[in-house]
Amino acid sequence: MGESTPSALKDVRAIVEPTAAKPSGQPSAAAARLTSLDAFRGFTMFWIVGGTGLMAGLQSLGNNPVLKALEYELEHTPWRGLRFYDCIWPSFMLMVGVSIPFAFASRARTQSYGQLLIHAFWRAAVLFLLGSIRESISLRTPYLIELSSALQPIAIAYFVAALLATKSIKLQAAVSALILLGYALLLAFVPAPQIPAGSYELNHNLVHYVDIALLGQRHWDQWPYASEGWGTVLSTIPTISTTLLGVVIGKMLVMPQLSLKRKAKLVGIIGIFCFGFGWALSQSIPVVMKLWTTSYGLASAGVACLEFLAFFWIIELRGHRRWVLLFVPFGTNALFIYMFASLVPLHGWVSIFTKGLGSVWPRVEPLTTAILVIAIEWWMLSWMQRRRIFIRP
Repeated sequence: MGESTPSALKDVRAIVEPTAAKPSGQPSAAAARLTSLDAFRGFTMFWIVGGTGLMAGLQSLGNNPVLKALEYELEHTPWRGLRFYDCIWPSFMLMVGVSIPFAFASRARTQSYGQLLIHAFWRAAVLFLLGSIRESISLRTPYLIELSSALQPIAIAYFVAALLATKSIKLQAAVSALILLGYALLLAFVPAPQIPAGSYELNHNLVHYVDIALLGQRHWDQWPYASEGWGTVLSTIPTISTTLLGVVIGKMLVMPQLSLKRKAKLVGIIGIFCFGFGWALSQSIPVVMKLWTTSYGLASAGVACLEFLAFFWIIELRGHRRWVLLFVPFGTNALFIYMFASLVPLHGWVSIFTKGLGSVWPRVEPLTTAILVIAIEWWMLSWMQRRRIFIRP
């Protein structure tokens, strides 16, 4: 931590800029990583752990219509519709899938297929447990199963995707499509007591009924379920589809016979198709994130693909890497900073030292706090990155 800022930036640039081969002729771990994926992951995580607070702080300086529009996009849609913040969770589901072929290709050099699956099961179990710990601490009551936040659905989808990682792209795409189709048919044609088939209304749908039947009313009465209508058990199923789509993309990205331009074009085609099909389907199946309806699953996956395409095109094709210095540290230790931001009241601690500004410059204090929170997080993550400290299950 005592290093100068120029030195710290130089060390971080070593991660995001092309790295020469080591004397032994083996490429470094940094060179083997897909920088655009780390940057996309970091960009997405940035909005969770500090970006939304930064936008709110800027808006506190004065009513700016542009910032107001950005703030609108940085909140979940109350029920029907699609905003940028609604695409953050699907983006992570997609990124998990994209990373699997890279990880399997690396580990397959020294591990058997059985060992790969055992490792995947272990990672999934740790992620699932971390989801339980995070929610239990947040609600101050033990919660083993908590499927409305990202970690546990990611754990389940990751393991299912790992089981199919060595299968053909056609099979992976077919399973992904069949999951969405089956889920759409389930919600459209299966009724529940006093709930007609095809109901997508808040707290009056099949997903809501199954959650209460399996988890109990007490679970449902806890925040955020009753007030916001988050689905859990059934709506975890379609998240697997987005992760499998990521596996398909990841397998294409590791194909040496495809040029970078060809890979970018395929990602773009997939993104446009998914978004367009999802939006067209929304005429009969509403886009509801909290139920992860099929139209939402397709549209949000399309947005995630196009976001990733932007990073892939700028970084991998155009070679512009220095600008991602802010995001890469958030991406290479995404799990750590997610848990840290969830469990450590950093914003409250920083406010102790910035609240004095409130009496002098009340409009400046929220922005100052937000900037300091992001700066502390970034410095901590970049320090970990320089020392090759990566917290992964």
